[in-house]
Amino acid sequence: MITVLCGANAYEQKYYFNEDFNGLPAAIKDELHIICVLFTEEIGGIFTISFDEKGEVFLSTNADEEDILYDEIGSALMIKEVQRKRRKLFESLETFYKVFVLHDTSVLLEEED
Repeated sequence: MITVLCGANAYEQKYYFNEDFNGLPAAIKDELHIICVLFTEEIGGIFTISFDEKGEVFLSTNADEEDILYDEIGSALMIKEVQRKRRKLFESLETFYKVFVLHDTSVLLEEED
């Protein structure tokens, strides 16, 4: 099952944050907001940050078929750049999700090694 953490929609100019994660610190929520909005302003379309069934963070983007301004090549490059620049943030989010949502405390033991 996929759980969407947050996302932005360039067509509706809206940002979405899953209220199930309101317990995250405000600074992290702000950073996620900035990432999503900047992505859609530069690339267009719809951008989401989600967790897969294993608790791993993944970024995805798509666009309406009629959207000729959507930069498909740029979107893949920008996702890679965001993943690289925000690696620590995404690793922390994965740990948070695995511990508090999936109740997998073994990830805490792995981090101590």
